Parts: sequence; C-alpha cells; structure tokens
Amino acid sequence: MNIIDKYILKKYLSTFAVMLALFAPIGIVIDISEKINFLIENKVPFLATLLYYYNFTVYWSNLLFPIFLFLSVIWFTSKLANDTEIIAILSSGISFTRFMRPYLIGATIVSVFVLLMGFFIVPKCSEGFNNFRYTYLVSGGKEVMTGQNTDVYTQISDDQFIYVNSFNNETKTAFNFSLEKFKNEKLEYKITATRIQWNPKLKNYTMYDYSKRIVGELGDKIEKAEKKDAKFNFDLEDLTPVIYIAETLPLGKLIHFIDKERLRGSSNINVYLVVLYKKYSIPVSAFILTIIAVAVSSMKRRGGMGLNLAIGIALAFAFIFFDKIFGVLAEKSSIPPLLAVWLPNIIFGILAIFLLRNAKR
Repeated sequence: MNIIDKYILKKYLSTFAVMLALFAPIGIVIDISEKINFLIENKVPFLATLLYYYNFTVYWSNLLFPIFLFLSVIWFTSKLANDTEIIAILSSGISFTRFMRPYLIGATIVSVFVLLMGFFIVPKCSEGFNNFRYTYLVSGGKEVMTGQNTDVYTQISDDQFIYVNSFNNETKTAFNFSLEKFKNEKLEYKITATRIQWNPKLKNYTMYDYSKRIVGELGDKIEKAEKKDAKFNFDLEDLTPVIYIAETLPLGKLIHFIDKERLRGSSNINVYLVVLYKKYSIPVSAFILTIIAVAVSSMKRRGGMGLNLAIGIALAFAFIFFDKIFGVLAEKSSIPPLLAVWLPNIIFGILAIFLLRNAKR
C-alpha cells in the first residue's frame, strides 16, 4: 500500500466516521423532540432514557449506514476531483481500476465491521430499543404505531395456541395470557391468566389469577387459583411480538428460531427470513455503493460538489426505497425472501458496472 492508498483510505474511513458522528446527534434531537412529553408523563428513569438513546443510535446507524457511507464517499471524492487531485493521480500512470483499490479496502473494513455488528451487537441494541418503546411508550398507549400492535397469537404445536396482549422482556412477564388446547378440532381446555412470568432458576412459569376451563360433554369443569406454577412447551421468544422478535436474536439463535418456526408452519416465516438475509446483503451493499459513488463523483463537474451530492442523495434514497419495497413484498407476497432481499443489490450492482465503465473512459 503506497502513500496515495493510505491517503484515500484515511479519507474514506474518517469521512464515514464524521458523517455518522454528525447525523447521530441530529437523529437523537429529533427523536427527543417527538417523545419528550411522553417521557415526562410516564416518568421514565434518566438512566433508562440514556440507555435507550445508545440503543437508538446503534439501531438506526446500522439501518441507515448505506446512506451515510454513500454520501461520505461522494463528499470526499468530489473534493478530490475539484482540487484536481484525481486528475494528477490518473495522469501519473495509475489506472482507474488501481485508483479504486483503497476504496475497496475501505469498503471491506466497513463491511466486516457492519457484518459483525449485525450478528452480535445490533440484535442486543434492537432488543433494548424495542423493549423501551413497548414498556414506556406503546404499552401505555402513548405512541401511535400504524399497522403495529403488541398482540401475539401463535401456534406452538399441532393442537395448541397461545395468546398474550403484551410482553415485557426486562421482567420476562406477559399479560392477558391464554392457552387453548384442541382435540379433533374441538376445544379440550383453555387456560387464562392476567399475567405469566418466566422463572429462570426453576425453568418454569408462574401464572397469576389462573383459570382453567376443561370442556366436557355433560358440563365444563373450572379450576381457579391466585397463583400457579407450571411448565409449558413454548419458549420466551413465542411470547414476544412478532414485529421485532427476529431483530433481537443473534445469528445462532435466529437460525435456530427460524428452523423451529418453519417446522411449526409459522405464517411469519418470511418476516424472519428477511431479517436473516439482510444481515448478509447490507454489508455487500457497501461495495456496490462505494463503486457507484466513486464513478459518479470522480469527474470534475460544472456544478461542483453540489451537483455530485444531489445525484448521490437521489441514488441513495432510491436504493433505500427499493430495499424497503422488496422487503415488504417478501413479507406480504409470494416473492422468495432471498430474491427480494438481494434484488436491490443486483439492480444497483448492474448500475455500478455501467457507471464504472463510463468513468474509466
């Protein structure tokens, strides 16, 4: 690696870091302005709020990192082009392909970092981020979430179904719990409880305001108790709202969870597969967006950096748009999740090849 490679690589990584450092506080300020009244009304502890905004920063930075990376590459490459540094580099006999090498090294470093974050760190932050919202904002009816709710209704075996209204991951407690057992498509018994709590040491559940109705041919039998311990054949993950359960699991647990849900014939399997496949597709997008950014901004234009940034912002949001659209299609339609998740990379990969060929000319 020569001096030019080190110079460009340093610009690549430092500009990306500065871009994240600049936009993260802006996102926090906007979120605080929206939620400050809810936080005060619910008397949210200060330390819990600080932890939430740490999780918020990691969660949204991982989600929007392609935009930050794309804009940072366009920014410093446009500056190199305007200062005629790129012309001097290429005039020295270095090919455009060789000029791209430090960019690809930088993309590799960022991709590995994002991949490891997505496997181990982001799931934990996603769990904290969502738990805070459901504990202090959603559960109290303070936050309006279009198309989302905390209700969980899932099939845990061929003839058993469970339902909970909400779940608090910190206390491992679910509320308004019910379990229905069927036999030959007829209800055999139904268990209800105002809340059910997991006991890690005893590996069982404690139900409060327990009630069990056993359906009989001549009459029903009802059992009641203020408190009752029991073991069930479902896991804590089965009590978590499906809208974010997959996001909170590290790679190994996520794969195991998907295998279990596939055996059950879960209707939400595509949602979980989209989360899994995106862990691999998002890091790859770093290479594609880097190539597009360099191809777009390496030429000196009359509009200067402003024109390059305008083109870059349009392309970045187009990428995010396609990523979201195909993700939703995978969850709601018959499109295979693997194809839907990778289609934005395929489309923009073709665009990257086209722009790179023109840039070489």
